[in-house]
Amino acid sequence: MWFLLQSALAAPSIPFEKFELENGLDVILAPDSSIPFVQVNVWYHVGSRNEVAGRTGFAHLFEHLMFQGSANAPGEYFAPLQKIGAQINGTTNIDRTNYFEGIPSHQLPLALFMESDRMGFLLPALDETKLLNQKDVVRNERRQSYENRPYGMAWPWLLESVYPDGHPYHTATIGRHQDIEAATLEDVKAFFQTWYLPNNASLVVSGDFEPRVVRPLVKEWFGDLPRGPAPPKQEFKVAKLKKDVMVRKESDVPFEKVWIAWHTPAVLRPGDAELDLISRVLSDGKDSRLYRRLVRELQIAQDVEAYQTSSYLQSMFIIESTAQPGHTAAELVTAIDDVLADMRKNPATAAELAVARTSFEVAFFDNIATIAGKANLLNNYNFLTGDPGYLEADLARYQLASPGNVRAAFKKYLGRPRVVLEIVPAKAGAQ
Repeated sequence: MWFLLQSALAAPSIPFEKFELENGLDVILAPDSSIPFVQVNVWYHVGSRNEVAGRTGFAHLFEHLMFQGSANAPGEYFAPLQKIGAQINGTTNIDRTNYFEGIPSHQLPLALFMESDRMGFLLPALDETKLLNQKDVVRNERRQSYENRPYGMAWPWLLESVYPDGHPYHTATIGRHQDIEAATLEDVKAFFQTWYLPNNASLVVSGDFEPRVVRPLVKEWFGDLPRGPAPPKQEFKVAKLKKDVMVRKESDVPFEKVWIAWHTPAVLRPGDAELDLISRVLSDGKDSRLYRRLVRELQIAQDVEAYQTSSYLQSMFIIESTAQPGHTAAELVTAIDDVLADMRKNPATAAELAVARTSFEVAFFDNIATIAGKANLLNNYNFLTGDPGYLEADLARYQLASPGNVRAAFKKYLGRPRVVLEIVPAKAGAQ
């Protein structure tokens, strides 16, 4: 069984070639002729961790500004691509920003032109009107997705509690109202000129194309963009809790809910894969340890989930659970602690880990089953390691996570101190 799993996981690969333009742009070409479709995927190596105090939310703000048109492609970025049926979007997180278009193969030159123009010529088209408009859009998004959504502030409150003031992960990617409102045109232009550079970006083209045809196209559209100064290196201290942190918030929510968080190692570091497997043993499926105890046996929880949030500098392991009516967050914490105590005495078995690996394998293969998934994974590996072909090594982390390794990671990271965040219904009449 172990051998078969290893063989199955070691087999896949994503054929690609990588080269670097003179201006420092990493280019990764991954041909796949299964369907007449191409994915263009650009990663800028900038996220909210690269912002400075008093100017939070800039990376996410640029996710919006990058769709407002550039010097040689004025108007909404979506317009010419939507006419050809493209799938277009962008995302921002703590560590990086990405933009992507899925297009019919013969429309690849249009997508390359559009991406190159906003990389090189966004600022001439950026004015006060666009900035003011998108500042309002972002602030409204914060209200809708965080402040006015039940439990929506859990993530900002967690980050503020787990990472101290001054740590790059202290503030949520959405940013703070006052910082977004205070942003000037000069501020955002300076941020763009620091981070949105060919030498701080990587481009993946994945899908139905001939590399010999696309290689000169990429050089044509991106090769003349000027290299910028090397982005500043980030200095930070790994956050460590000195004692338990208890946070209790009243909010407009129907049930009590709890999040328990621990500091854990950065993505790809020793312990990261083991903690991912532990999360699956704890909460993946109705026979998992937390679900069985809290939901099925005690019936004090509506749901429970454990997960390793793998990030570039350091990570968090989180357990969250929503109480049943009439039950409290404190009851959930007690029950969760009982399960964790039992797991210290009775570590994850080989059978449980086999199920966890299978769960990981299913999710992993689902991700690389699409051309879009392959493109993003190649860019992710390139960002993390400099090697787009890190797939086999990534899989090996899970293959080599023996019961002993998993037990050691559990003991090292999932003890005390930790952060406990409880969000409970506001008392009648409370503001």
